[in-house]
Amino acid sequence: MVLTVPLVAAALANAACSAPGADESSPTQNAEPVRTDLGDAPITLEMYAETGFPLAKALADEFGKQHPNVKFNVREDQFTVIVENAPRVLASDKAPDIIRLPTMVDLVKDNLLRNLDPYFTAYGWNRFPASQLVQLRVGDGGRPRGIGSLYAMGLGYSVTGVFYNRSLAQRIGMSGPPATVAEFEDLLARAKTAGVQPIMQFNKNTAGINFAHQALQNQFGDPARIADWIFQKPGATFDTPAALRASQTIQKWAQAGYFPKDANAIDYTTMVGEFQKGNGLFMFNGDWESANLDKNMSGNVGFFLFPGETAGAKHVAMSAPNTFGIGAKAKNPGAAAFFLNWVHTDPKAREITVTVGGSSPGGPPDLPVPPAAAGTVLAETLKAAQQLGAENGAVDFTANATGAIFASAITPEMQKLVAGQQTPEGYVKAVQAEYAKELSR
Repeated sequence: MVLTVPLVAAALANAACSAPGADESSPTQNAEPVRTDLGDAPITLEMYAETGFPLAKALADEFGKQHPNVKFNVREDQFTVIVENAPRVLASDKAPDIIRLPTMVDLVKDNLLRNLDPYFTAYGWNRFPASQLVQLRVGDGGRPRGIGSLYAMGLGYSVTGVFYNRSLAQRIGMSGPPATVAEFEDLLARAKTAGVQPIMQFNKNTAGINFAHQALQNQFGDPARIADWIFQKPGATFDTPAALRASQTIQKWAQAGYFPKDANAIDYTTMVGEFQKGNGLFMFNGDWESANLDKNMSGNVGFFLFPGETAGAKHVAMSAPNTFGIGAKAKNPGAAAFFLNWVHTDPKAREITVTVGGSSPGGPPDLPVPPAAAGTVLAETLKAAQQLGAENGAVDFTANATGAIFASAITPEMQKLVAGQQTPEGYVKAVQAEYAKELSR
């Protein structure tokens, strides 16, 4: 059975079960008839994708092989650059047909994304599990998320957790994945005592330590409250006991040397490279890195979902689509929608999503998930994703709460927190203050 991406806040998922009406669509965007055939005329699709994640390019290449009349121009930038550039790029006369979306709320509010409701109907995307698409829906006027019209689709549906170096795990006597947060912290202490870097994590440019922070926050409180905040539900706040306790734990880990002392100078690529070299027992990351790690650490890398406070507690993890949308000013929106449907339904595309993207392909639940080779970390991450789906434990990333929250608050404040220049209380309040500021605009 295919993995879905369920949301902890079940009420939001239920609200998204039915196909939205055409009255929520922009008449200027969707004036042309919706067709589900690609045709034979030459088409060039402009794609704006994220550097370091080869799935989009691999899918574009395969699509071109199957449909020779279609060519892709793929532009890539770092995620932080896309965050800054997306509004300007989408508003330009050279807006991309398909774009990696950092967030959707502000882009929808500013009418920069195409409403996909007509394609939802035409392609029968109501066959997809509603929970798989709930994070990609936005209400009238740009909020809240989780209900309303569909504005994006996933190129793979990812899950996050903890990768570990098997050789280093054996060296410190780790016999299996930890069953509780306390057991995880005990492994950190044992690694430090043994002269092993406990966690290899980046925190330059974007706050990679936020992966660890939210993993703790997910377990220290009610994940539905986190989902409410991310989806901008009225009255939701980041200033909660769970967020404060997670911040205190991150500070404690930083002071104990569990993160690299120069984490604020380590970017994502460097983190992965150092982990592959054996410079770190653990790495908080997502399944998109599975294929790369299998290639460079074959047989020496494992993966587990971050544990709860008590043994047997339900797993909760950040899990979200690798989100792509169609620009409101796209020149080839029909072909772009055809591509997004193909990604979910074509057997070869689904295989590429698993083998290159390391994640579930999503789509109709009656389509099989291409298998991963036994003994690979890819097989472990796919199994973990299925487990998370069965436990209904997926929650979106706090970094996706608003268009600028990650760059304007989470990253700089997290950098100060691990450097000892910010208190846990100050961190929580600074993030909430920026959130309130952005929502008031």
